[in-house]
Amino acid sequence: MRTVTFGGATSLDNFLARPDGGVDWLRFNDGAAEIMKTFWSSIDTILMGRKTYEVAARANPAASKRKRKTSAAPRQTGPTTYVFSKTLPDQDGLTIVREDVVPFVRRLKEAPGKDICLMGGGELARPLFEAGLIDRVGFNVHPVLLGAGVPAFHPMNHQIDLELVECRPLGDGCVYLDYRVARSGR
Repeated sequence: MRTVTFGGATSLDNFLARPDGGVDWLRFNDGAAEIMKTFWSSIDTILMGRKTYEVAARANPAASKRKRKTSAAPRQTGPTTYVFSKTLPDQDGLTIVREDVVPFVRRLKEAPGKDICLMGGGELARPLFEAGLIDRVGFNVHPVLLGAGVPAFHPMNHQIDLELVECRPLGDGCVYLDYRVARSGR
């Protein structure tokens, strides 16, 4: 079965972005680039919510217009991206999923392929954590306290226990944390 990893970059106080979506505080360095290169080679699917997609599209308009996999088109070389939204209008080259995230991801995990990345989107992560569908949590934690912003984690209906896999300094005061979700028979 495929592994679903929830991850990205956060401030030390658990924010993915400033309240306005800004990420000018992120520090890019060789250590982070090495982690990303290894991780991106292990996945073939990206999941994101509407808000994360809109931030990504504003930051990189060319990438948001790249052709996505459709049932009639040959497989692209990069990851297939699914954007979960009930409000985004249909767009050429974008796979918008309007169904509930839990059964959709359950089917994806059982399908053949590489691993799956849940990018940003603490709101999208919550039901997947609650359904036991997230297997790993990996974050590049930056040495900044934003005080407010877009949280990486939202209140859940039960505790999620984690087992540390790796903790690595990346440079510039950043630390990479990789956890496996502990399966306790819930």
